[in-house]
Amino acid sequence: MVQAAAIIQGAGSSMREQGVDGVRFRQALAAHASGVVVITAQAAGALVGLTVTSFTSVSLAPPLVSFYVDRASATWTSLKLADYFAVNVLADEQTELAAIFARKGIDRFANCLGWRMGAHGVPLLDGTSAHLICHRHSVADIGDHILVVGHVVEAGTTGGDPLLYHRASFGSFVPLSRGSE
Repeated sequence: MVQAAAIIQGAGSSMREQGVDGVRFRQALAAHASGVVVITAQAAGALVGLTVTSFTSVSLAPPLVSFYVDRASATWTSLKLADYFAVNVLADEQTELAAIFARKGIDRFANCLGWRMGAHGVPLLDGTSAHLICHRHSVADIGDHILVVGHVVEAGTTGGDPLLYHRASFGSFVPLSRGSE
């Protein structure tokens, strides 16, 4: 059973207040680097997936993660039917895979070279830094997006470096020098 998330507004917040304009908002958000994941699922016998940069952990106990999907997404129409989904944390050399799952109007899995079926019938992409298999916990309408929260039932890592997205470009993580240890 999917729970509807309760939206709680702070006492001082008001949706009637004029928000920042779209251009400035996008510029400010572009300063934030984020990881790149591909959400995959099997819904009504069809494989579905999409690239997401709005992924985050929510809770350790219980283990919850979340992502947002545009309300107008054609993929969401199918994805919302799936009880389970996978979060495939892309490795830094998987920029083409990120681009494939971001394209519209194509069979994304036909263009994906390697994947296998994981637990609960969810597709797992090959070569990723990590994957999490989730049972859909809750869904909420927020602005022009849908918030999806998943309860993590399985996880695996490969130790590879993650793919990052910053200022409309893909990149990789370079640790700062720690000096002498």
